[in-house]
Parts: sequence; C-alpha cells; structure tokens
Amino acid sequence: MELGLLSMRRGELARFLFRPKYAYGTLGCPPLIPPNATVLFEIELLDFLDSAESDKFCALSAEQQDQFPLQKVLKVATTEREFGNYLFRQNRFYHAKVRYKRALLLLRRRAAPLNEQHLVEAAKLLVLLNLSFAYLKLDRPIMALHYGEQALLIDQKNAKALFRCGQACLLMTEYQKARDFLVRAQKEQPFNHDINNELKKLASYYRDYVDKEKEMCHRMFAPYGNGSTVGEN
Repeated sequence: MELGLLSMRRGELARFLFRPKYAYGTLGCPPLIPPNATVLFEIELLDFLDSAESDKFCALSAEQQDQFPLQKVLKVATTEREFGNYLFRQNRFYHAKVRYKRALLLLRRRAAPLNEQHLVEAAKLLVLLNLSFAYLKLDRPIMALHYGEQALLIDQKNAKALFRCGQACLLMTEYQKARDFLVRAQKEQPFNHDINNELKKLASYYRDYVDKEKEMCHRMFAPYGNGSTVGEN
C-alpha cells in the first residue's frame, strides 16, 4: 500500500488488489476478512504534505536561505505550519510546537521589501496563534500569553489572539487580565460561543476565588473560646 500511495497524484482515486501474502495472510482479520483472502482497497488521495523540500531548505544556512525569493520562504513556512497542524490534530502538541517554531524562525529571519511586508506579517500571525494554542495544550500559559501578545502586535483586534491571551491569564489565575482580554475578544465577536463560555467560566472561577478568600479571612479573625481574636493582646 505504501508503494502504491507513492505512485498516486493529489485527488487521484485508485484501486489496489493485494494477494493474501501482502494483505492479512493466513490469519485474516476476523470477523470481516477470512484467512487467505485477496483484498481490494479503494483509496482516494485527498491531499498530502511533502516535507522533503521543507527539510532541505531548513537545513541551509541563513545566508543560503537569503538567496531564495520571498515566495519560497513563505511556501516553506506554510508547509511547516501545516505539518504542525497535522501533528496538533493528532494531539502531538510538543512536536506541533517544534514545527510552528521552525516556521516562525524562517519568517523572522527574512527581511522583506515594504510592498511585501504584509505577506510576512500575515504568515507570522497564523503561526503565532497556533503557537499560543499549542502552549495552552502543553499547560504552559506564560508562553501561550507571550505568543498571543506577539500576535496582537500584528493585529490588536484579532479575536483569536485576545481569546488565547484570556485563556492563558485564566490558567494563571490573573482574573482581571483574563477579563480584559476576553471582553475585548467578545467586542470583536459578540456571538462567539467559545468566548462567551470562557467568560462564564471566568465568572464562576472568580466567585469561587472570592468565596475562598472570605472563608480564609473569616478563619483568620474568628474569635477563640475566651472571646479574644487572633492578634489581640
């Protein structure tokens, strides 16, 4: 099957007939496939990512990479980001983060003329948003906030960046900062289900926090049996 896939083009539909030796052999695959069965696979190749070109480019020195046109750099950075997205969907967040960082390094390293700078900034924004999300999944809210704020330097009204920063601050129990970011995100997308739910979660967490603070203060200053309070002579 691997050899067959390598022979296919994007969007192609192919049928592969495998003798038992190259399929499930004498054991089969109960209950669907009996022993010694010849198997027909129908495969449609929807899309694929080719890492060879990207890996080769990333192995070059910065000086060598600078010899290539900007479109080449953008293409490689996009491939790295798409690989990161593929790994992210598999819940391989650490490896996704590595791919995103490779893409960001390429984009930060390359200087672009003024008339093409917006292309680099748009590519950076996507990578920064993905990095922020990956660090949230890795339970590293400080880094998630860092990359979220970097995204806001490019687009201060980006709802996703504001949302990621709000999530990171909530994880760090910085409730006022979380509220500020989430309210700004809600202003950009008032009917966004995720943003509104995060604001509800924040309100719930903050109520619990206040209740615990009140309980702690009550215990600190609760009267002893003789009527005195803590700290009194």
